[in-house]
Amino acid sequence: MRKLAVVIFGMLLVVSCGKIKKQEASIKQETQKPNIIYILADDLGYGDLSSYGQKHFETPNIDKLASKGMKFLQHYSGASVCAPSRSSLMTGQHTGHTPIRGNRELEDEGQTPLPATSLTIAEVMKLAGYKTGAFGKWGLGFIDSEGDPNNQGFDEFYGYNCQRLAHRYYPPYLWENKNKVLLKGNDWTKTETYAPDKIQEATLKFIEENKEKPFFAYVPLVLPHAELISPNDSIFNKYKGKFEETPLTSDARYTSDYGPDIIHKEYCPQETPHAAFASMVDRLDVYVGQIMDKVEELGIADNTIIMFASDNGPHAEGGADPEFFNSGGDLRGIKRDLYEGGIRTPFIAVWPNKIKAASTSNHVSAFWDVLPTIADIVDVKINNQIDGISFLPTLLDTKSQKEHNYLYWEFNIKSGRKAIRKGNWKGVWYKINGKKQGEFELYNLETDLPEENNIANNHPEIVEELKQLMSEASIPSELFPF
Repeated sequence: MRKLAVVIFGMLLVVSCGKIKKQEASIKQETQKPNIIYILADDLGYGDLSSYGQKHFETPNIDKLASKGMKFLQHYSGASVCAPSRSSLMTGQHTGHTPIRGNRELEDEGQTPLPATSLTIAEVMKLAGYKTGAFGKWGLGFIDSEGDPNNQGFDEFYGYNCQRLAHRYYPPYLWENKNKVLLKGNDWTKTETYAPDKIQEATLKFIEENKEKPFFAYVPLVLPHAELISPNDSIFNKYKGKFEETPLTSDARYTSDYGPDIIHKEYCPQETPHAAFASMVDRLDVYVGQIMDKVEELGIADNTIIMFASDNGPHAEGGADPEFFNSGGDLRGIKRDLYEGGIRTPFIAVWPNKIKAASTSNHVSAFWDVLPTIADIVDVKINNQIDGISFLPTLLDTKSQKEHNYLYWEFNIKSGRKAIRKGNWKGVWYKINGKKQGEFELYNLETDLPEENNIANNHPEIVEELKQLMSEASIPSELFPF
């Protein structure tokens, strides 16, 4: 009997210890700061997701993401092209304040670097004790410059440093921090290693290796930016022959007579551009699904926030056909425009047990709100000047959400472009510095979302107010004088 009692006592002790360990694990899970994964598509339009109205193909994984969290209907990118949009995202500043306001290229490789004085999301996360990684396209400063991702708060970087190189999906190399990594079989003559697949591998590896500690993964994918090209696999074959096609002809082939001008300025020929584009969005959707599966597999899904957006509106380069796919979702304009189609982006945020599943929001927000929102989540106080407002109250469905007085964009191409939104009023002004200055356009987004009826002449007092706000919002940049 005494032996039996000892055995029973031992069993009870094991069970009790097991329960204590489970409770400790539960407490650790509850108190550990959440992991944050921010996924950024490249040139994906507001209407390119089936959850936002796409009819020609489906994006089931991103749709699933939306079903698990909150879908924003009035979220805006930082700009209508890559670099300034990403600068706005990283710094929490709109394009009247953020340092990078255009796609200015360096001669050999890379773009104008983000200054060392900039505070980035990654640096905020480092202050909160996070491991940080960026995987995809950077475009904010070449290796060893002050804008190098390793000098802007990222512990790890893998992908394209230079936006020009990211015009090619079979480049000879990518960058891993400061090291050039050669891609098997890619020498400008062969298409063996699809670079986005390698970047996805690095993303999943980072998540796996940091599952025990809080991490921030910034995943700026290159899909579906031009060039239009996909591996000849099951994803592409789903769409081959599905659409009527007009082949794109180009001299920029993967051949031995490649020159630097062709590499940087032109896109590859494509026999089936519609199928290629659809397959690229499909592959992007697969990557998102793999990230979702990975955090589930690792048991960290409940403590992981996933956000998804696009850097600007849909492009029309390399054979892309935003009109055919209605990529803008019935909004006016595409990439480089400051009409809604150029700057309004799909945005989805998931945080299990925090953000209500299958919810939608009409809160008006923008890229420069992401930094203060994340800082709010990880409890870091921001002392630098930013333009963003945390939308954490919207995510958590509280009543304390602050609103913007206005949103502002500027873009220094074609004699200067500006746009502003105040309430439902939207002002768009092109050719500001032209010999013949363009007219100021005014739209009421509540009654005219497609921006078809310019009512500036009917509301001169609103026009003057918006012009004044535009003037106040823009501080000249030494890097990009407007």
